[in-house]
Amino acid sequence: MPLAQDEQLILDSIKVPSDNDPLRPEFPDEGPKFPATPTYKIEVPRFKYVWLKDESFNPTGTHKDRMAWEMVVTYRDLLIAKKRGIIKKLPHLSIISSGSAANAIQTALRKYRLPNLKILVGYNIDKETKRNLKKIGCEIYETDLAKKPLNAEEILRLTNNPDGIDITSDESLDPDTRFYDWLSYEILNNSPDYCFIPYGSGHLYENLLNVSKREIMASVEEVLAIPALRATSRNSKSAILWEPQLIIRILSPTNCIVRTSLLYISTVLGWKFLDQRDTAAKSPRFTPYRKNI
Repeated sequence: MPLAQDEQLILDSIKVPSDNDPLRPEFPDEGPKFPATPTYKIEVPRFKYVWLKDESFNPTGTHKDRMAWEMVVTYRDLLIAKKRGIIKKLPHLSIISSGSAANAIQTALRKYRLPNLKILVGYNIDKETKRNLKKIGCEIYETDLAKKPLNAEEILRLTNNPDGIDITSDESLDPDTRFYDWLSYEILNNSPDYCFIPYGSGHLYENLLNVSKREIMASVEEVLAIPALRATSRNSKSAILWEPQLIIRILSPTNCIVRTSLLYISTVLGWKFLDQRDTAAKSPRFTPYRKNI
């Protein structure tokens, strides 16, 4: 089934140089580079080496822009499917969000003239936030989110999107390996000892964990300590979901034990640190990873 002229133009405008080659990155869409955002040393009391991954350089100022780009790429695949006659029309996306995720995704969809995002929010949503999301084109639906956990089918029903795709809980989008895969490699290439990560939906945490397991456990011989993941929160009273300390063993390029001192904080200044460590002199561990999907 041929695409309409505007659909073909949209398809042609979505450029993905490669899925896994750091020499031909895909993000950000205007001026792709790897790494996409800078990392720089900061001063934190009682820490010797602390590095900040600054995601504020992304289009809407958060790491959620990376997930937003993956949604644009999803629509590229859907447009190709429509062109081949596999589907008849482009579906809408639904998500539970009233913050940076909804803002980032809708901003990206609007830029590429794709179907507006349908978002499910709680009745207690901030009025200004609701107004801003509606202003950029989000279709907003309200419900009592505290009543019970919602599955994909319920989210689609509550957002009047029975034939759509739920981003919140639909595993077909590979949220735990795809949404932040490039970011995960940017982090791992710095050979951190510890990673402090903002924990919301958990997708960023899961992506880094899964990429670590996939890349590092592929060749196990020598005993080396690699990143221990820690969740962080802006709210000192919030309940943090803890995971056991992640210790993965990897093959040493020099066939010996190597310790690094890079304490890597993949977030922004102002987050509450839930762990701390006084580290020794810094030394490189291994050559950069390549995305390998």
